Amino acid sequence: MHDTKDKLPEGAGAQPARRVRSLAALGEATTDLLIIGGGIVGAGIARDAALRGLRVGLVERSDFASGTSSRSSRLLHGGLRYLAQGRVGLVREASVEKTLLRRIAPHLVQPLGFIFPTYRGTDWPLWQLRIGVRVYDLLCSGHNFESSSTLSRTETLRRLPALEPNRLNGAVRYFDGLTHDARLVMDTLRAAAAAGAILLNYCEFVHAKRDGACWSCDVEDHLTGAQLHLTTRVLINATGPWGNRFPQSRVRLRLTKGIHCVLHRQRLPVPEAVVITEGRRILFIIPWGDRVIVGTTDTDYDGPPEAVRTEASDVAYVLQSVNRFFPGLAIGEADVLSSWAGLRPLLAKANGTPSDISRSHQIRLSQPGWLDVAGGKLTTYRLMAEQVVDRVLLELGRPRIPCSTAELPLLPPGTSVEFSGVQPPPLSEAAVRHFCTEEWAVHLEDVMLRRAGWEYGLANPASVARQVGAWMADALGWPPAVLADELEQYESAADHSLAAR
Repeated sequence: MHDTKDKLPEGAGAQPARRVRSLAALGEATTDLLIIGGGIVGAGIARDAALRGLRVGLVERSDFASGTSSRSSRLLHGGLRYLAQGRVGLVREASVEKTLLRRIAPHLVQPLGFIFPTYRGTDWPLWQLRIGVRVYDLLCSGHNFESSSTLSRTETLRRLPALEPNRLNGAVRYFDGLTHDARLVMDTLRAAAAAGAILLNYCEFVHAKRDGACWSCDVEDHLTGAQLHLTTRVLINATGPWGNRFPQSRVRLRLTKGIHCVLHRQRLPVPEAVVITEGRRILFIIPWGDRVIVGTTDTDYDGPPEAVRTEASDVAYVLQSVNRFFPGLAIGEADVLSSWAGLRPLLAKANGTPSDISRSHQIRLSQPGWLDVAGGKLTTYRLMAEQVVDRVLLELGRPRIPCSTAELPLLPPGTSVEFSGVQPPPLSEAAVRHFCTEEWAVHLEDVMLRRAGWEYGLANPASVARQVGAWMADALGWPPAVLADELEQYESAADHSLAAR
């Protein structure tokens, strides 16, 4: 997290000039809506609203996707475990959305098989899972990526020879989608910008007061130091875990923490994703190139959202679960290459364990012209955005304009997807220049942690960061002192403490 006084040097390349133009455009006329928050929900709202002809502004105090939207399990899924909780409507909603996203953004949705082993005497009997995966397919309107199936004990061990065999009954196999969460945000923002939305990262919403039929707002650009006064007809609070920080907000959240560990796939060789359990809790082992992602935890969190970190106890919990299912691999802390920690902004509606809390979302008009958006899942972001923009049109007194985001390709025809996808893009200067000129990257961590994923997907990320920093210095005109500061900031932002380099 960069200090709020951090600024780029005068004349530091194309990005500051672009910011000046965006700031000028944001302040020159009243917007129909100003979105606070540049995660997946804010990005989806910006795209939908701009496509419906509204004048849209969006500000994010840090980098786009720097919060929860780059720290998920990277799955587009209906949520098989929610069926066991009786939340059929939620599963149906997300299941339809995951297949829809495959149609509109095929470069960002990779169908992925999941093997769910089941053992005698556990909370997940085979008969129940057989029924569950069949229902799961039907909830996708019968059009899941592939049909689910049941695996015998012998077939399960053939596919997963290192799996604990004692009391193993067999497994079910079902399908969800793998994505790159931060890339989904970036491409949604690129689509929003192409439709006319004005987007600014590292630009903080500071204050707002109601002034007649509009909101009078102050924002501060942390990169140029510019202070901007602007007016908007509707304000959207889409700040996720920070949603209850504004005096106008009526959001009540229960934050839960989830961490993920990244390991070499040769240490945990799985042909597809694997579901492992701790009681009723579910963890995933997700293949990602020559890596595997393992997670997630689900524990209550009451600290500042920006201070969430991976703790040794979190890693120990994840590895203990892995070793219980794959005891012969003896995976230890030294095998963890990197990790990330994020927060789920769940609605504070009920008691119970974090895993029991619904992943449903809420759109609430807390006062005239102020909408709070809270809860939800990565998978349902497009639907959430559609519902928010419908509400905005109602608040503006405008006729309902049909939503087109379920039919239109995520990116306009002709837009390059060369540097976007589920896997980390190949390391290249061209990719770095693209991120700087087309995707608002201004800091080294913006590229390494979010746009490219090189921190998690490539060997020797510290060495990669030095090369990327040199390319960014050339693209953005950094003097040596700024480059040195960027490398230091990146080391602070990246979780190297558990890394085996």
